[in-house]
Amino acid sequence: MNPLKFRQDGTFKIVQFTDIHWQNGDAEDMQSKDLMNEILAIEAPDLTVFTGDMIHCEQSRHPGEAFVQAVSAAIERGIPWAFVFGNHDAEEGITRGALMALARQLPGCLAQPGPDSISGVGNYCLTVHASSDHGHAAAALYLLDSGSYAPSSVGGAAWIKRDQIDWYVGQSKILEELSGGRAIPSIAFFHIPLSEFNEVWDFHRAYGHNYEGVGCARINSGLFHAFVERGDVRGVFVGHDHVNDYWGELHGIRLCYGRATGFNAYGRDGFPRGARIIELNEDGRAFKSWMRLEDGILMTDQPPHSPATGDMMVQLKKRIVV
Repeated sequence: MNPLKFRQDGTFKIVQFTDIHWQNGDAEDMQSKDLMNEILAIEAPDLTVFTGDMIHCEQSRHPGEAFVQAVSAAIERGIPWAFVFGNHDAEEGITRGALMALARQLPGCLAQPGPDSISGVGNYCLTVHASSDHGHAAAALYLLDSGSYAPSSVGGAAWIKRDQIDWYVGQSKILEELSGGRAIPSIAFFHIPLSEFNEVWDFHRAYGHNYEGVGCARINSGLFHAFVERGDVRGVFVGHDHVNDYWGELHGIRLCYGRATGFNAYGRDGFPRGARIIELNEDGRAFKSWMRLEDGILMTDQPPHSPATGDMMVQLKKRIVV
């Protein structure tokens, strides 16, 4: 397959689908596929990224078949696609390794298992080449396995481990060296949000909705710190919390929820399913992002949310994950 490449107009478009929760091809699953087909037809992306929980394996009779069906909209349209694992993709009936092996046999799949020596399956980096030079990486996409659940002694969601962070730092340095000492504009995708999503909602201007709180890990392993220190990642895109869709900027990095896609998972009345769209710029300008929802609805502006002040801020600071 040809490498990913910016268009002649200097843009590169990504559709992010998240939390499809495909089960057994029932009516709700088919609604999910119809929605994905509609969005892909309208947006015509250069890449589709699935940010976890493509399937709900605990409810699926044949998890492998469910996975193929969940990503089939991209395959049938001939659109390159990649994915990261969520906490429901491989809990019962199939392993991450088996799903990754299956995915890599499917047309258009760019996912990679990543190094065996680090935590998780599916830690990899995709580069987007300049429009006029296939040998020059103009942007990078980091895809990381955020795990499933923390040890019982901690509880809650898993976190991206130190060896994964070290791997990212190493990849970032390699790309910088290959680019003559210039940091490559990058974005990152994984399933479970970072604890910094709480901070951006509570103490900074954000845009969108937070209807269920942030399902982040109770341990902050330092990935966001590494992003800030390296200075290349400009956006982080996650899923996991189905009725959150907000974004905000923290230390120059935009933290963005996707929009839950699947009808076979919990949602909220008046909160349509959909996808987040991301448009990168070859010249290094800030990326653009918007929502595409059911019935083709375009959402370019999300409602602003003001940060907490005064006594409320004092109380909120007590819950910050350390």
